[in-house]
Amino acid sequence: MAWMTLYVIFGTFILLSLMAVGKMCGPAEYESHDAECCPMCGIGMIVLRDCTSDSSTTCRPCVDQTYMDEPNGLKRCSQCKICDSGHGLYVLRKCTTFSNTVCDVLDGFYCGALSGDNECSFALKHKSCLPGQQIKTPGSKMRDVECEDCPYGYYSTQGVNCTPWKICNIDEEKIEDGTKEKDVVCQNLTRRHRYIPCFVGILFLILSAGLFLLLCAKADNCRSWKVSYFLY
Repeated sequence: MAWMTLYVIFGTFILLSLMAVGKMCGPAEYESHDAECCPMCGIGMIVLRDCTSDSSTTCRPCVDQTYMDEPNGLKRCSQCKICDSGHGLYVLRKCTTFSNTVCDVLDGFYCGALSGDNECSFALKHKSCLPGQQIKTPGSKMRDVECEDCPYGYYSTQGVNCTPWKICNIDEEKIEDGTKEKDVVCQNLTRRHRYIPCFVGILFLILSAGLFLLLCAKADNCRSWKVSYFLY
């Protein structure tokens, strides 16, 4: 009697297993709530009504910024991604009923993190180099700007490029030294300053001539030279 009970239980298990295997849905089907294998809806659409023994699946298109990018047996579309300009993103390709929005990084920003689909989820603004620095490596959509200090003899006021210090002209004088942040300051010489070298030269000639005459007055040959000079 016991063996007959075991036989019945085993047979029932086999029968249920075969029924379950028989109910496995195909690759283009989904299992409804009523355990029916229904045809999937195509991309851009979702299920409006499940199939029955008398009718096939009824599908409807995605609307209102929603999409579906694969065959499915779902009742709800996926929400389109929003490209937030406040996070440094813009819409590269608009959302459709069968594809999600594609975002890209705005100019002047670089990606701060990637999402699961390898798209940038938010971006950060490129940093600005400080005065006394210049851009070593320009920023891109995937990396920030790199800065470096200006070398000696160069300056930068905007933190973009280093410029050589100015060399004052011959008619100018330097009144302020250059630094990494600012240029040398030159100033035109005043009229008095310009003529100082001339005055010094003339004064030197007068003093030289006076010294020569003083020494010559004490020498006989100088007297002879004076007499000869006046005779002729």
